[in-house]
Amino acid sequence: MSTASETPVLDTLAAMTVDSLERCGLPPDMLILTRIAALAASDAPPISYVAHIDPALRAGLTAEQLQDVLVAIAPIVGTARVMTAAGNISTALGIAIAVADAGIEPRA
Repeated sequence: MSTASETPVLDTLAAMTVDSLERCGLPPDMLILTRIAALAASDAPPISYVAHIDPALRAGLTAEQLQDVLVAIAPIVGTARVMTAAGNISTALGIAIAVADAGIEPRA
């Protein structure tokens, strides 16, 4: 396989995300809340949440709204997944803060 990029996996994920956003009619806040619910349901690692921090802030989401999503999905996905998601979100916030403090520019 030949690629013109040094980061073909990240480039593919970014392209998939852009395509999804272009095809989705949800308002930004609902889109992010839906994605957070999907991440929790799929037991996603902290790095998966990192990509949603800036869009969540730009959509005006609050910590309470994120908590409400976790409360809403708890009966469906289970307490273990919700607790893992809460911890992974906290870890993601720590990563985002460390990146911001280091002055590293995120990739689009």
